[in-house]
Amino acid sequence: MVGDIPPAHLKVPKVHTSRVQFCDVMYCNCQGSEDSHIQLMMAGLFPVTTKEPRTVFTFQVLNDFIRDNVECGTLAMNYYSKLHQITSNAFPHLVPDRYRELLRVSWMWQLFKLMKWNGVDNQAANPSSGDLVLFFPACPQPGVNILETKANLSQIVCDCFSWKFSRSIVMDGNFKAEHMRPRNPAEEVWLMDGRGFMVGSRKYKEYLVGTQSECSNHQAVNQANATRKQLASTGIGGCACARHGCFIPYAMVDFQKGEQ
Repeated sequence: MVGDIPPAHLKVPKVHTSRVQFCDVMYCNCQGSEDSHIQLMMAGLFPVTTKEPRTVFTFQVLNDFIRDNVECGTLAMNYYSKLHQITSNAFPHLVPDRYRELLRVSWMWQLFKLMKWNGVDNQAANPSSGDLVLFFPACPQPGVNILETKANLSQIVCDCFSWKFSRSIVMDGNFKAEHMRPRNPAEEVWLMDGRGFMVGSRKYKEYLVGTQSECSNHQAVNQANATRKQLASTGIGGCACARHGCFIPYAMVDFQKGEQ
């Protein structure tokens, strides 16, 4: 049986770094051929959907957007507005609007690149907590850049160089990084969910049940955010290396109520 193959000939919008244009797509309908989205990926085109794709993004435009977003702080709306102007300076409103699709596909593209860099595919085991990101290579890591025998500092007595094998960690939070509650929580899809820098949402919510900050210095912060029911998170906190300032995998959380 032939897999998920739409009509053999289609004209679909293709988003590239140079413009948004329509291109002719002809799928292979031979016996045993790959599904439509796999054929597009093999051609360097990222489909918006896996079933009967109607819009594709080139790998080049996804890489270019991520570079602009990280290095220049370019938002997805501004980036796609630039493509509007490049495609048709006189009539940019006639260019197909694929802004929302760019947001969704860029998130998936970053996840796929992380999985590729860490050797994860559809046949490998699912990555666990923090497996898709790397800890700063210069920080002391037993079995990675220092010997296991030197990792036990309790065995080092009067060694003025023991600080070289110790790891200093600092913790801090940002109370301006607010996140609104989603309109349809059941439709939210977690791509990373604890496999990167952030602690898994489900596990963290289980930990927060029945807990609250008991430190008197944090009571004012707890009370200030107690009535903000429309927020899913009131801030973000994490752990970082004190020497290099690099965040530690699986060591960042969202604040639901002050510093809880």
